[in-house]
Amino acid sequence: MPVMHFRIQWPDGTEANCYSPSTVVSDFFTPGTRYPVDDFLERSREALHIGSERVREKFGFACSAAMDQLAQIELDAKRYSEQPDAMVTVIELG
Repeated sequence: MPVMHFRIQWPDGTEANCYSPSTVVSDFFTPGTRYPVDDFLERSREALHIGSERVREKFGFACSAAMDQLAQIELDAKRYSEQPDAMVTVIELG
């Protein structure tokens, strides 16, 4: 499976390098685009679940690293739950 990483910037300016077990994230994110936190969360959930299921189809088990990444994204996003205008920028995919 082709692994893909995507670098993001949270609303406070901190950056994070994120992991996907599949290139499917490129269907959900465009480098240089800003997403409202809630939208970013939904896109992340869908992309990482699809990636995990692709691993299941190929190897017979889900990708725990994708689910760990999603858990980290959800935890980090909670910091901005009281900021309805908070945006996440996707810096790059690679």
